[in-house]
Amino acid sequence: MHDSPFFPSGRGLSLGELADLTGAALGEGSDPQVRVTGLAPLEAAGPDDLSFFDNPRYGGALAATGAGCIIVGERHVGLVRPDLPRLVARNAQAAFASAGRALFPDALWPKPIFGESGLSPKAEIHPTALLEEDVTVEAFAVIGAGAVIGKGTVIAAGAAIAAGCRIGRDCRVGASVTISHAFLGNRVILHPGVRIGQDGFGYAPGRAGLEKVVQIGRVIIQDDVEIGANTTIDRGAIRDTVIGEATKIDNAVQIAHNVRIGRHCVIVSQVGISGSVDIGDQVMIGGQTGVNGHVTIGDGAQIAAVSTVQGDVPPGARWGGTPAKPVREWFREMTLLSEMARKRRAPGKKDD
Repeated sequence: MHDSPFFPSGRGLSLGELADLTGAALGEGSDPQVRVTGLAPLEAAGPDDLSFFDNPRYGGALAATGAGCIIVGERHVGLVRPDLPRLVARNAQAAFASAGRALFPDALWPKPIFGESGLSPKAEIHPTALLEEDVTVEAFAVIGAGAVIGKGTVIAAGAAIAAGCRIGRDCRVGASVTISHAFLGNRVILHPGVRIGQDGFGYAPGRAGLEKVVQIGRVIIQDDVEIGANTTIDRGAIRDTVIGEATKIDNAVQIAHNVRIGRHCVIVSQVGISGSVDIGDQVMIGGQTGVNGHVTIGDGAQIAAVSTVQGDVPPGARWGGTPAKPVREWFREMTLLSEMARKRRAPGKKDD
């Protein structure tokens, strides 16, 4: 892959270094001194690039690739031509991800817009805010009264940190992020446009119409959480909204007030989670899924994409559909509906 002005190639890594880093085995005949500096898909890779193969449908691209080395899964190593340098991994995708992090560490989190460290003279930092050493605050960022920001954290251009917020160490707050009524742990990554701590959607019918319900809770984001661009997380009404340790949230996700999400969860783009939902640890929710308010999703549960969760989901369950139900039941229903539709289209029968 040609050098990118955004992620330029460095000195790279030798195949021996990559083997040590990823735990992959050096393929027979592969020279451990060969060095790669870039990453590329099989069809576009050149002699300086690392690629990976873990799906037979891309066998044609594998046969023709000009990559300097590929990472291949153990079960597919027999498909690799003998002259192609290779690293054989139990999990090719995970090994390739490890290699990518080492080759391009600057791609791991939002970078400062100006690429400079320290406090910009164009930033507005309240005199009562407390910033530890080695904090970067870029131009047009605003830090409110009494805010606390930990060592090594970067606040990008145009971000706004409201009064009293606390942000831990080595965090990355992207451009135009807003944070209010929130405490963040260490190594939290917020991509551009994230909104944290605004009031939740709460109204009660009254004599004069809809009357606003106050939201006086907070947002608590634990260590190593990453939140994608333009995701919104509302503060709690009378209890906190909590995002558990090491949970990863995609772009454009809505998390309402009083939601509690456990540790090591994965929530994919365009998921909407209504108020007062409790989500356990290691839960996975597919894209464009809606979760109704006041339900519980147990530890280790998986929800398929484009589902609607209306009731509680047991721990370890795999659910999908609208309304969501156990996937085997859902598949049986889909199969039955397909068979009924096929019978209606049988020769000699007219659709209504």
